[in-house]
Amino acid sequence: MEAPPRLTDYNMTQDKAIDDRPMPTSKQHSSLRIPGDMAMWLLIAMELTVFALFFIGFAVMKRLEPEMFAKGQNIIHLSIGFVCTLSLLISSYLVALAQTRAKKAQHIRVCHFLRGALFFAFIYLIAKSWEYGLLINAGFDLSTNDFFTLYFLITAFHFMHVVLGCIILFYLHQQSRKEIYGPNEHQGFEAATAYWHMVDLVWILVFFLIYIAH
Repeated sequence: MEAPPRLTDYNMTQDKAIDDRPMPTSKQHSSLRIPGDMAMWLLIAMELTVFALFFIGFAVMKRLEPEMFAKGQNIIHLSIGFVCTLSLLISSYLVALAQTRAKKAQHIRVCHFLRGALFFAFIYLIAKSWEYGLLINAGFDLSTNDFFTLYFLITAFHFMHVVLGCIILFYLHQQSRKEIYGPNEHQGFEAATAYWHMVDLVWILVFFLIYIAH
């Protein structure tokens, strides 16, 4: 009669089966990694919280004073708001292209895309500054009423984020000229682009809430 398999033989067979399983590749590991770094995502979360409070305040005041807010929305310039939105969307798209090229160490193309992104970001800054000038010359400022108080606070706060984002994009451009980024060195680039995409997303919400929604 054949002897029953020993427990030790069974354990050895199981261990061998485990050892024979394919190990996850580095590509699989990277696909599970959060782009950028945790510090940047914490900063983004805090910034989004502040903007959310602004949006809630705007929505509450609009519900309390609908006529005032309707008149205010008719005074601000929808066409300028649309130009600002389009310019940031294009800029964000170019930054995404730059990030893809940075991972492949295509430094010249990264610089080209970043210069394009900065160009459209400057269009936003110029257009928004022009709108501020038009409104102020027409006699509207922070003290006009609740609508314009919130309008200037929210859009100026976002304006400062765009300025900071432009500084970050310029820094990425300079680092790319030094050929810093590549397949194994792009985490900082990812963190910076995540911030820029957040700025773009927030403006889309601002545009809809302040310029579109009546």
